[in-house]
Amino acid sequence: MSERRRRPATYRQALKRAALSLVAMMPTVLGVVGLVGIFQVFITKEMLASLFTKEPIRDTVVGTLAGGIAVGNALVSYILGGKLLEQGVSLYAVTAFVLAWVTLGVVQLPLEAQMLGVRFTIARNLLALIFTMLTAILTVQTLGVLG
Repeated sequence: MSERRRRPATYRQALKRAALSLVAMMPTVLGVVGLVGIFQVFITKEMLASLFTKEPIRDTVVGTLAGGIAVGNALVSYILGGKLLEQGVSLYAVTAFVLAWVTLGVVQLPLEAQMLGVRFTIARNLLALIFTMLTAILTVQTLGVLG
């Protein structure tokens, strides 16, 4: 019996497969980019600031949810967080908002599920949600003890 050896894919074959995968994902990618753009245009700093009260737990939850929905660049989240603090939003809310902005991604869920699998996407986002709120609360309490 002779065993047939599987040849490794050539560069051209690998490039062709990658191109086909990219073309297949393009509708989802364009949809995600469009939704991110819509959120960045229609959700203003003032709208976000109006969501917060001075209750630590509620502010943490609202900050986490708002940050998870308002997806964007990490650098922008720091600037926005500073502006929210200037407007009197609690440190709980701003910390949760910035963490969620960077770690959660409601808008990107379809693309992440397509690329990494539904089970992984759900597990990652649930863990990010829990640890975002926990980290925000512990960070502010630690700063209170230190300051």
